Amino acid sequence: MREPARVMALWCPDWPAVAAATAAELPATTPIAVVSANRVVACSARARSAGVRRGLRKREAQGRCPELHVVQSDSGRDARLFEPVVAAIDAAAPGVEVLRPGLVILAARGVVRWFGSETVAAERLIDEVAATGVECQVGVADELSTAVLAARRAALVPDGAGAEFLAPLPVSELAVEPALAAPERSELVDLLHRLGIRTIGAFAALTPTDVASRFGTDAVSAHRCARGLPERPPSGRGIPPDLAVEHHCDPPLERVDAAAFAGRALAELLHTRLAAAGVACTRLIVAARTGNGEELARTWRCAEPLTPEATADRVRWQLDGWLTGRSTDRPTAGIVVLRLEPVEVVGSGALQLGLWGGVGDEDERARRALVRVQGLLGGDAVQVGVLGGGRGPLERITLVPVGEEAVPTSDPDAPWPGRLPPPAPAMVMHVPPPIALDDDVGEPVMVTERGLLSGRPAYLRWGSRGWPVIGWAGPWPVDEFWWDPVAARCVARMQVLLDGSRALLVIHGADGWRVEGVYD
Repeated sequence: MREPARVMALWCPDWPAVAAATAAELPATTPIAVVSANRVVACSARARSAGVRRGLRKREAQGRCPELHVVQSDSGRDARLFEPVVAAIDAAAPGVEVLRPGLVILAARGVVRWFGSETVAAERLIDEVAATGVECQVGVADELSTAVLAARRAALVPDGAGAEFLAPLPVSELAVEPALAAPERSELVDLLHRLGIRTIGAFAALTPTDVASRFGTDAVSAHRCARGLPERPPSGRGIPPDLAVEHHCDPPLERVDAAAFAGRALAELLHTRLAAAGVACTRLIVAARTGNGEELARTWRCAEPLTPEATADRVRWQLDGWLTGRSTDRPTAGIVVLRLEPVEVVGSGALQLGLWGGVGDEDERARRALVRVQGLLGGDAVQVGVLGGGRGPLERITLVPVGEEAVPTSDPDAPWPGRLPPPAPAMVMHVPPPIALDDDVGEPVMVTERGLLSGRPAYLRWGSRGWPVIGWAGPWPVDEFWWDPVAARCVARMQVLLDGSRALLVIHGADGWRVEGVYD
């Protein structure tokens, strides 16, 4: 009789918050929250005891816990600090696969044969992780998703009892783990709640036909999970030959930015081969060889087929963990060979194809083109704008290199009194050019100390050209950084409509009038 393929999952609670506290060298008693897009995505147990919850706005979380330490989400930091934990698990039980930083799985069969039982194996792995200064919980079940949910409850689910274990859990548990749920899973859970389906068991009681016809593709995967079945049915598709890609690094890679840049180009090459073979990758080995002959390898698993961008992210996280992490097996020399090898594939129909073919939509094609240009000019040569907080259009834009996390330097949801009213300019001047604004008798129009115009604008001159002014709005004075003698400035902005339907955003300061933006 064939032995069931049991899965063991190890989950480190609140890992983004734990990693942020470790990076900042904060004591374990510090309440900490990790935010992304101004909302809490993870928090420590101390913060939760003060009322902080995932999904709260940063300002509300700080109101509930005034001493809260807030940090921005950083997937690279999470992966880098998780690598020593993965290395410790791998040393005791080879074959570990990373679902995301803070969550790993491995086949329970080999671990049980080595340690004697699932209970003893779980205790030993918890001890190995604790030796790195991290707490974890272990769950074992017949299926991957059930094992992950079991790990959140430190439960060892008996053989064949997965559906029974899941039945009383809230249906929201199907969306609680991002490594196993598609982005639209939360919408499915919300819909099920409104339909009166509150537990996983109630959802599992629906027929597969009803689920597929009423809720869509992701709901089918969630329904299989609710019934204790694999998210995807068994596939007879083998891995086509010659899909692995390899890059020989000369000079050897020793810096994370250079290694991540090479990994991004390698990810694009891998997905070109996958697309040609008509498959998509769900499990990927990231391997490297150093100049001293050290062999490094780590397996990453994803619930959804990997896109080029997702593959590049995992390669960057892994290289960051190897090159800058605190693991005992940190390489003693630069990386000379970088290799990506798919170990599990599905049909490419699992990926959404763009209108013109290939993976993704037109935005994805544009991103690929930018990555190719980046390969010619360097990592920081191609940047994209991220909308952040501020009063003027230029100061609201944060430029980040393509492929890096789009995090603004300031909070876009802060009050920002004096912020420019909508609509925003279609084009923003990086270096605002000077202009002259005159009244109907040719005298310069200025902004007085009381924030009023010294005259009625009638004519605008920009370089050698000029236009009659047929309308304006403002001025809106802003007194910024008045407490800082170096950064303090008092400016006023105004929207000006010129003859010929041209509209400008102009700003008046100590050096006169300048153009900040142009409206369509």
